Amino acid sequence: MSQLQRHIEIMDTTLRDGEQTSGVSFSSSEKLTIAQLLLTEVKVDRIEIASARVSEGEFKAVKKITEWATANGFIDKIEVLTFVDGTTSVDWMIEAGAKVMNLLTKGSLNHLTYQLKKTPEQHFKEVAEVIAYAAKNGIETNVYLEDWSNGMRHSQEYVFQYLDFLAMQPVKRILLPDTLGVLIPSETRKYLDAIVPKYPNIHFDFHAHNDYDLSIANVLEAVNAGVKGLHLTINGMGERAGNAPLASTIAVLNDYVKDVQTSVEEKSLYSVSKLVETFSGFRIPVNKPVVGENVFTQTAGIHADGDKKNNLYFNDLMPERFGRQRKYALGKTSGKANIENNLQQLGIRLSDEDLKKVTQKIIELGDRKEVVTQSDLPYIISDILDSNTIEQKVHIKNYVLTHSKDLRPSVTLRIDVDGEEFEEHAQGDGQYDAFMNALKAIYSKKKLILPVLTDYAVRIPPGGKSDALCETIITWDFSGKEFKTRGLDSDQTVSAIKATQKMLNLI
Repeated sequence: MSQLQRHIEIMDTTLRDGEQTSGVSFSSSEKLTIAQLLLTEVKVDRIEIASARVSEGEFKAVKKITEWATANGFIDKIEVLTFVDGTTSVDWMIEAGAKVMNLLTKGSLNHLTYQLKKTPEQHFKEVAEVIAYAAKNGIETNVYLEDWSNGMRHSQEYVFQYLDFLAMQPVKRILLPDTLGVLIPSETRKYLDAIVPKYPNIHFDFHAHNDYDLSIANVLEAVNAGVKGLHLTINGMGERAGNAPLASTIAVLNDYVKDVQTSVEEKSLYSVSKLVETFSGFRIPVNKPVVGENVFTQTAGIHADGDKKNNLYFNDLMPERFGRQRKYALGKTSGKANIENNLQQLGIRLSDEDLKKVTQKIIELGDRKEVVTQSDLPYIISDILDSNTIEQKVHIKNYVLTHSKDLRPSVTLRIDVDGEEFEEHAQGDGQYDAFMNALKAIYSKKKLILPVLTDYAVRIPPGGKSDALCETIITWDFSGKEFKTRGLDSDQTVSAIKATQKMLNLI
């Protein structure tokens, strides 16, 4: 760290405020795993893991974490939300083995008057009693000013009266939350510019919510105004629209605030993000900065071409920083350069003519809204190169496949053989069986013999989904000679029909 840089403490509150995301509840084992990763891999400075006296399950989870943290030298980094409730919360913490409490108090006159129905003097007296009891029992205290942002908007005299009082208390940090996510960046800067210089010896944290999608902008202004700590959550989890997200905040600070630094390891952000997604069931939007699946994926061919020419479409958010890799999506906007980048990653080289055919095939699939991935490419290439070697004398012109409950599947097939057109209807045990029965009827009219199907295999590329490409490989026996044909389509039956058309032309 440069002597000119100041350290910004990162307090992750995924396990407390983030767990207030609707429908999310971590088990005690999941909480312990996330806590361990945050402190040992991501290397945040502190974690807020629970609210005191919520439930027996919460107590057991906190106990597990504090036991691990004590054994590994992290106990001073474990924080618990407590309440102005006499000795109750502090006693709960003592029993749970926690050493740092974040005391929830009222940061606006509105909350104090209408929720607690108390005067400032009454509230301050009760807060002082809790802080004193905590100090007597070896508990360190940070103080939340709940609804602080509205307090600054509507009751600044109260906020400064309260800060003057807290400045005289044995408090380590004062935590300033935008509880309802109402601040705009200019307000954040204005309010903190009025507070931070006035109390130079106090450590202030800023806690942003994202109701107007301004949490990152507010965090940036808070840091520039001189706060010493930030409260963040993995994937921006939290009540309503969530909290300021950890990954995006770290990226912004590292790239745009040169006079500060954090202890967070960027390379660990994606893996912990995916783990929390799995534990919580709270899905990460594919376009979420830094951790979304699509954010390092180029789709347009012109972008892929620019990347090959002096990285014209790169910015400072390089995927390698976060343990990720740039991808080039395949679809109807894919150009030759995009496909070449994917082939290069697979170690495949094609002639210009074959590359054009592969490009055209991908564009056709994209027009049909098919999902095409890098894993599909070898299948597409195999299909195209295979087709190049076969002279097309038989054309399957049209077909209608039907499948109904309690009725046998059927097909109506129209086919062109050496310029002669045939149409036939047949039924079968399945749609493909019905197709083959219609085909046999046509070939019997031509007095031609069809090969015997001896094996039928279907596969999709690794990681394929329900709309992924499907490859069907059929093994045929023709007069004692065995050969295989393959077909490729997103529909399994259609891919089998394509494999069959290749067989018809081969014989």
